[in-house]
Amino acid sequence: MPRPLRVAIVGAGPAGIYAADALLKSEAATEPGVSIDLFERMPAPFGLIRYGVAPDHPRIKGIITALHQVLDKPQIRLFGNVDYGTDLSLDDLRAFYDAVIFSTGAMADRELRIPGVDLDGSYGAADFVSWYDGHPDVPRTWPLEAEKVAVLGVGNVALDVARILAKTADELLPTEIPPNVYDGLKANKALEIHVFGRRGPAQAKFSPMELRELDHSPTIEVIVNPEDIDYDDGSIADRRANKQVDMVAKTLENWAIRDVGERPHKLFLHFFESPTEILGEDGKVVGLRTERTELDGTGNVKGTGTTTDWDVQAVYRAVGYLSDELPKLPFDVTSGTVPDEGGRVMENGEHLTSTYVTGWIRRGPVGLIGHTKGDANETVANLLQDHAAGRLQTPETPAEEAVVAFLEDKGVAYTTWEGWYALDAAEKKLGEAEGRARVKIVERDEMLRASGVTPA
Repeated sequence: MPRPLRVAIVGAGPAGIYAADALLKSEAATEPGVSIDLFERMPAPFGLIRYGVAPDHPRIKGIITALHQVLDKPQIRLFGNVDYGTDLSLDDLRAFYDAVIFSTGAMADRELRIPGVDLDGSYGAADFVSWYDGHPDVPRTWPLEAEKVAVLGVGNVALDVARILAKTADELLPTEIPPNVYDGLKANKALEIHVFGRRGPAQAKFSPMELRELDHSPTIEVIVNPEDIDYDDGSIADRRANKQVDMVAKTLENWAIRDVGERPHKLFLHFFESPTEILGEDGKVVGLRTERTELDGTGNVKGTGTTTDWDVQAVYRAVGYLSDELPKLPFDVTSGTVPDEGGRVMENGEHLTSTYVTGWIRRGPVGLIGHTKGDANETVANLLQDHAAGRLQTPETPAEEAVVAFLEDKGVAYTTWEGWYALDAAEKKLGEAEGRARVKIVERDEMLRASGVTPA
């Protein structure tokens, strides 16, 4: 009797779970079937949604409900707290599985090469996001001494960072933030947040809904300079071609013509200001220098030579995420991705047998969470095509219990899907005591114990 197709997926965030879902919905899932193991270095699944989405976005976090239904399927197992490259290697995975899909995402900050970037008070947005989302591998405290703060970038991460800095701790208390984050934000001294974009309103990468949410807080006054509302032929064409671009531009236009109100925290959205230097004194941030830009007719901009020094004491760089290089896989350091063709990992022009990639590690950190579903479908379709053509490598020990014995022999304290249910219940119980839906557990060892695992 033919055995099921055995597939390992490294990374149990949305991209990995979408890949598992695509496999389960394929014809291969019916006969002879598929058997899928997800390996996740965190003790809990859901990746970016748990550790990359701001806590005051329950709508986005609601995606977990759909992902939960996938992981509930009996053909899927979860192995959490397992680190690829440390606890198991590519050769190990090939010994147990017909194919391996990498979906490790992107959680590091992309480099911004301007003077002063290493000053005390210059921070990567990804690090700050990890802190306020209760990531177990980052410090428990965050310095929030600055009264005036700059955020570089005009994407949704920049909006999240600016909004969290501008909101009060009590506004965020109904969310799942852990006690250390609440205490840190309670001490936050920021009164002015300045968000800077190099180009204009039509080139901003905000989602319309996320942008409008800035104005919902009773403590945040959103301010746009009317002089920053400008469009050229390329910008007008973009607005006509893309409804979301037009909605963002209209929102910014409305904010630019209204009177400034009395809300205590001011959040300025600046356009046509290109950061050129983070200014320092005695090793600390004391300002930001930008060069004024102007549209060139195509939607791009050129410098004018006019500079402005802004009085800020902290700078957050939200210029994009970057994936970590994975052991034994080719890596493009410029794009921060694994080279691929249709999800097949490519090395020296050849497909690395039985090895696939999907999500941000494949195409870079662009698009919304749901956009990774198309990636997953394409990658899985090509994997199944290779399987049908006999191009997959045959594993030495494909039995499901083999990888369990391997991890236990190495003493890896791995969590399971059943363990997630226990951790989930523990966090909800903590929240119930405070009248909240959940309070996130931060410490890795506490997460393991709540999952029914004794820390190694």
